[in-house]
Amino acid sequence: MVLGVGVLCAVALAGCSESSGKPESPTKQPAPTSSSKPPSEPDRPDRPDSKLGKQAEAALDTVTVDDPEFVESGLEKVRDGVHVESLLTRGRSYRLGVSCAGKGRVELTVRTEPRPVARHLDCDGTATYVRITKAPARLAIDAEGKRDATGMVAWRISETGA
Repeated sequence: MVLGVGVLCAVALAGCSESSGKPESPTKQPAPTSSSKPPSEPDRPDRPDSKLGKQAEAALDTVTVDDPEFVESGLEKVRDGVHVESLLTRGRSYRLGVSCAGKGRVELTVRTEPRPVARHLDCDGTATYVRITKAPARLAIDAEGKRDATGMVAWRISETGA
């Protein structure tokens, strides 16, 4: 076994130290194609950081993450829709604000008790509010874009204290 390892080492060393006698040819490397800044993308309405996302969020009101009334919020592409189940304190009152900015319409469904609330929203950047009294422990919110609708949907839940 030791003899086999010694022979393998000798063969490996001999292969590494031998020169073919030919000068090494330079390897072809592709010319660099990078630029100093990435190519700019046009403002796409389906990107969360786009102007439409900011417009949809701004329409909801002034309740921010730092406010004690703030519960939860989100921003989604219209084509993905909003599909959330929010955990609330059963029996409390809340306000859900939803805004769509872009084009087309969105169908909003809020699964409140005793029956769901359904509304159609235009994607014109204005907010629609749903008052939730005697909230369930889990509130399902769905917003589906209608055919050919594009843009962003923002939503926010805040506690009303009443």
